[in-house]
Amino acid sequence: MARSDVQLMLDVKAGDEASFDFLLQKYRSPLVNFLNRMVRDTATAEDLAQEVFLRVYRARKQYTPSAKFTTWLFRIATNLALNSVRDNRHRRMGISLDAPADGEDSAPMELPARDMRIDEHMIERDRAEIIRRAIWSLPEKQRAAVLLHKYEEMDYEEIAGVLDCSEGALKSLLFRAYESLRVQLAPLVTQPIGQVRGGGGEGRPL
Repeated sequence: MARSDVQLMLDVKAGDEASFDFLLQKYRSPLVNFLNRMVRDTATAEDLAQEVFLRVYRARKQYTPSAKFTTWLFRIATNLALNSVRDNRHRRMGISLDAPADGEDSAPMELPARDMRIDEHMIERDRAEIIRRAIWSLPEKQRAAVLLHKYEEMDYEEIAGVLDCSEGALKSLLFRAYESLRVQLAPLVTQPIGQVRGGGGEGRPL
């Protein structure tokens, strides 16, 4: 029977290095992709992901399963990303939000389906880039909430745990973020771009 993330981390706490390697391999790509969307720089995202796992390893002896492992992991990652963005805001203009990290998160580079014309594919890519830039324009904490909600598909409870706020405060944060995105993207769409998932079906379309 597969061990849960919490059990794996408890095994790490007990000295099982293999369990730590398993968690690293399992979550490295998701973390790098999330961090890359936050900071818009592949090298920085890689460095921050390494720092996240270093902090997890150093804190192994104090680990207590008071929340989901992913909540703890992404709380560390989000705090590091927010600090990085705030410290380096002036250097972050003009870099693609979804630049692939060493071949990972390569969805933006997928070839078009055979039944989609090249011009249609280019339009879709342009739309995706406009959406990414709109997300990047959000205040840092709103951006983190949207990325955790839309890309990581976390529910309200877990995102609130990551951002260390109440669910009510989180819903207010997401409402402001999605309203801002709706205004920015209104000229782009005539129908919802995508239905936001999570939060017990209370998600709002972008």
